[in-house]
Amino acid sequence: MSGHSKWATTKHRKGAQDKARAKIFAKLIRQVEVAAREGGGDINANASLRTMYAKARSASVPLDTIEKAIKRGTGELEGVRYEAVTYEGYAPSGVALMVEALTDNRNRTGADMRNVFSKNGGAMAEPGAVAWQFERRGVLIFPKTYAEDDLLEAALEVGADDLSDHGETWKLTCGPSDLLAVKEALEGAGFVTESFEPSLEPTQLIPVTDEAEAKKVLRLLEAIDDLDDVQAVHANVDIPDDILARYEG
Repeated sequence: MSGHSKWATTKHRKGAQDKARAKIFAKLIRQVEVAAREGGGDINANASLRTMYAKARSASVPLDTIEKAIKRGTGELEGVRYEAVTYEGYAPSGVALMVEALTDNRNRTGADMRNVFSKNGGAMAEPGAVAWQFERRGVLIFPKTYAEDDLLEAALEVGADDLSDHGETWKLTCGPSDLLAVKEALEGAGFVTESFEPSLEPTQLIPVTDEAEAKKVLRLLEAIDDLDDVQAVHANVDIPDDILARYEG
């Protein structure tokens, strides 16, 4: 069973409640645009675009907005050109971080990133310094209303490989290229996801049980996630549920 930070699930749920809808839309639109530029505008031939398209639609991004993003990506419409950048670093307590961003200005985004790390007790690292501690996976979140055995049996039949308990939800992982196919197959079998996304999953977790230290880590994670260019933040941290609950409260 691969390691997984419960912060990722908590962050998704908290983010859906707290962040402005426009900011969520902006991140998803940017992901659609880059996927179209890198693999073409045909969702049937571009697996990455197909996944991002489905993710945007599940978040209620208007179809017209998605179609315009695809056209900007393919050059049919003018627009800002974004590029993917990954940053590596450390949070307090030696927690490893991988940050995925889409930017139209590497210098600005890099400066913003260094500033956030510095102000929140973290440190940026050289490329490759922490990447070996993560692996690319597809992640799907399901409500606990589904019985574990039923969901696991159905998941294994359609190519998923791991189901874990995350308090109020089930977390399912699969190969990154199988993400959308697994989602569609499970929804066809009656299992509807709360969320799904390609992710960088930690292979091992660092437990942080001191509440003051855990809050430092969480503050850095949220500060990074709030940057406009940041698409996802991944951490190999394991924080006890009671500390996470108090932090959310």
